[in-house]
Amino acid sequence: MKIQKKLTIGAAATLALAVALTGCTSKNASSASSTGGSDKITVAFVPKLQGIPIFEAMDAGGKAGASTLGSTWLYQGATSDDAAQQADIVRGFIQQKVSAIIVAPNDPDSIAPVLKEAQDAGIKVLTSDTDAPNSVRQVFVAQASDKGIGDALSDQLATAMGGSGEYAIVSCGETANNLNAWIAEEKSYIGANHPDMTLVDTVFAGEDQAKSAQMATDLINAHPNLKGIIGECTTSAPGVAQAVRDAGKIGVVHTVGVGTPTTMKPYLADGSSSASVLWDATALGNLANWAAVQLAQGKTFAATNNVSTDLPAVAYDDSTKTLLLGPPLIITTANVDQFNY
Repeated sequence: MKIQKKLTIGAAATLALAVALTGCTSKNASSASSTGGSDKITVAFVPKLQGIPIFEAMDAGGKAGASTLGSTWLYQGATSDDAAQQADIVRGFIQQKVSAIIVAPNDPDSIAPVLKEAQDAGIKVLTSDTDAPNSVRQVFVAQASDKGIGDALSDQLATAMGGSGEYAIVSCGETANNLNAWIAEEKSYIGANHPDMTLVDTVFAGEDQAKSAQMATDLINAHPNLKGIIGECTTSAPGVAQAVRDAGKIGVVHTVGVGTPTTMKPYLADGSSSASVLWDATALGNLANWAAVQLAQGKTFAATNNVSTDLPAVAYDDSTKTLLLGPPLIITTANVDQFNY
C-alpha cells in the first residue's frame, strides 16, 4: 500500500472564538498563503473529541491544506464525547458565519437539526471520519469504506487467532455511525468467512481508554476461553491491548484495533496488539479542507478528483455523496515508525 507522504504544517495563528463554551477546549487556528482564490473562505472542523491523536493529525492536515489553498482553517472540539457540547460548538461557528463546517458527529441524529441550522445560515455542511447520513450534509469525506475497515479488522484478528475461537468487541460511543457500521460488517464478514470464530459480547466504553481496559479485563475474566478482542476506536484499541498485557495473556488473547501508530507502537512491540487498521489521518484532514473549499466556491466533485500530488485520484460516489480517501492502512511493527501521530 502506498503510504501518503507526510504533509508539512504551515504557519498557524490562534484565533479566539466569540462564544465561550463550558467544558470545551479552544484551539482555533488559521492558515493562509498567497496562492490566492480562497482567502475569504473559512472552514471550521469540529471533531468528536479534541486532544486525541487522530483528530490532532486531521487538524494538522487541514492546516496544511488551508495554507496551500489560501483559506482559513478553524478547529475546536469538546473535552468529552458529549453530543450537546459538540452541538454548542457547531452553533458557535454558525454565529461566526464561517463558509463551511466539517463535523465528525458523536450522535448523527442529535447533530442533524444543528447542521440544518448551518445550512439555513448559508454555510456549507460536510461530515468526516464518521457520517450523519440522514442530515443535510452535502458530502461525507470518508477515510475508507465501512466494508474495507470491517473486513480488514476481521481478517487481522482471524489471522492472530488462527481462524477459530471466541472473540469480543470493545467499542466506544454507542451512537457513532462509523463504529456501528464497522461492527455490523465484522459480524457479517466473520460469519461468512471465519465460521469457527464466535462473538461472545460487544461492549461500549465511550472515548475512554481506561474504561476500555477495565471492560476488556472484565471480558477476559468472564470468558476463560476468549482468544481475541477488537478495539473498535483509537481509545479502545490501546485499552484492550493494555488489559491483555496486564493480565499476562500476551499470545493467549490476541487484540487488533483502530489505533494510531504512536499510541499502538509499544503494544505492537510486545505482542499485546497484533495489528492496527487505520488510514492516513493527516491526508484525511487535508482532503476534508479541500472538499469544503470546493463547496464554498460553488464547485462540484468529479467521479475522480486530482486533489494534490499526494492525492491524485480521490473517488467520489454521487449516489451517497461520499469522497473516499482510499483503502485502509494496516499498521504493524514493520511500518509503525513511518508515521508521527
